[in-house]
Amino acid sequence: MSHYTDALTQLGATTDLPASPEQAVLERVPNPQAGELYVVRFTQPEFTSLCPITGQPDFAHLVIDYVPGDWLVESKSLKLFLGSFRNHGAFHEDCTVGIGKRLVDAIAPQWLRIGGYWYPRGGMPIDVFWQTGAAPAGLWLPDQGVAPYRGRG
Repeated sequence: MSHYTDALTQLGATTDLPASPEQAVLERVPNPQAGELYVVRFTQPEFTSLCPITGQPDFAHLVIDYVPGDWLVESKSLKLFLGSFRNHGAFHEDCTVGIGKRLVDAIAPQWLRIGGYWYPRGGMPIDVFWQTGAAPAGLWLPDQGVAPYRGRG
């Protein structure tokens, strides 16, 4: 392994899905382009959690954009973290904002935003957006590319 991955415990190893988001470990690697202004985007079109009241599954399309500082999030650890919500009961707002805050705690990005585009529950979709503040000046920031929910028509 390179010096970038020496401290990683999940990449390149068989790793079970964490039982809960609290047990999930978000790992990071040094940013080889530290000092450059650029955006990293992760898209999770099949995010799943549970309604904390009914226990029924909820589904969302998540888009996470961040401007790295000294660290990048290691993508396998992010996939396992997001997957750990599969059996976790929380409202849409708590999941979306909580994921954003957990990433901020793990990698201290210059800037981060998350869009949670939740599929309808009770006939009404809920979209949740959170960011750490204004995007850095001069940043090229593409649209998240998720159309508003239109149902069948």
